[in-house]
Amino acid sequence: MLRCSLWTVAGLLALAAPALCVGQDRETKVRNDRKLLENSDHWIYNDLPRGLRMARLTRKPVLVVLRCIPCEACHEFDEQVVEREPRIRELLDKFVCVRIPQANGLDLSLFQYDYDMSFAVMFLHHDGTLLGRFGTRTGRDNEQDDMHLEGFAEAMTRVLDLEQQFNQVKPSLAGKRGLATAFASPERFPSLKDKYTDSLDYQGKVVQSCIHCHQIREADRMVYRSQGAALPDELLYPWPSLEVIGLKCDPKTATTVSAVHPESFAAAAGLQPGDTLQAMNGQPLVSVADAQWVLQRAGNQGVIEVQFQRGGEQQTVKLQLPDGWRKKSDISWRVSTWDLRRMAFGGMVLESMTADERERLKVPADRMAL
Repeated sequence: MLRCSLWTVAGLLALAAPALCVGQDRETKVRNDRKLLENSDHWIYNDLPRGLRMARLTRKPVLVVLRCIPCEACHEFDEQVVEREPRIRELLDKFVCVRIPQANGLDLSLFQYDYDMSFAVMFLHHDGTLLGRFGTRTGRDNEQDDMHLEGFAEAMTRVLDLEQQFNQVKPSLAGKRGLATAFASPERFPSLKDKYTDSLDYQGKVVQSCIHCHQIREADRMVYRSQGAALPDELLYPWPSLEVIGLKCDPKTATTVSAVHPESFAAAAGLQPGDTLQAMNGQPLVSVADAQWVLQRAGNQGVIEVQFQRGGEQQTVKLQLPDGWRKKSDISWRVSTWDLRRMAFGGMVLESMTADERERLKVPADRMAL
């Protein structure tokens, strides 16, 4: 049984969503971020080609922070990284650090990550090879349960290990980069091309000129809708969390399993709390985000080979994904679902009603409450 309930702001969301990002306070935040970091000794601001050139000169890997400045989500974690919190400062010194504050101009054949994130990190070798990803969310308000500096530090350490062995591990990294996309960058999508350019307008209204990451997925869905085509499951249920397969990892680590649901795909494969995930489908994992990438590319059914360490011993299991496994994902927290709610329900959120709630509200079991 389903209940239709108005989310606090969802009723106006379809009309108000663009306005939520254009206030003067947000404009100031974006401009101040640029002012603070464009002359930094530690960050290269909004210039990936320069970052790659510097990486070739210094023989360091590149750490790219993708950050939606106006968005409040993940701002505390972002500030800790930008301000080079002491726990990660020495590790950051081993990277060429680049900050990109918008989706405009992104190379979508390279920057394939969870576009509902307002903070994400991608690690690159100086030749552009993708070493790994960092950054995950499992809900609207629980970012602190998903990302910790300790886990980020361990992820960076794994990246540095891959960098040291780059020639040997490069073949295993090939799968970390996705297929070429139909549109090379976000502003080339039909629904965005007449509204945005490949850069921010710092001479005008900078916030209004910014393509937010979630707009990439919305624009991708619009392509299918405009053609009258069905939306593929990977667009409706993107970037499945590890909870979909029954795993929870300790955010203070890179990929150490803290819990396994007893009736899950992971339990059936034999994974246990305390296992440290090392690789999936041959791809070395630097964080949970890397594992999510493998799930994102897994299709609607199939088998994933998981390499892990248990008690100092390397082991391998096969994870069976039945048809429709992806639909177990909770997508209600995702910003990119705003457009879906507007299209189908005018901004309302569908929630399951428990037996206790039906009793409390005196709702017959065969009726839907509005």
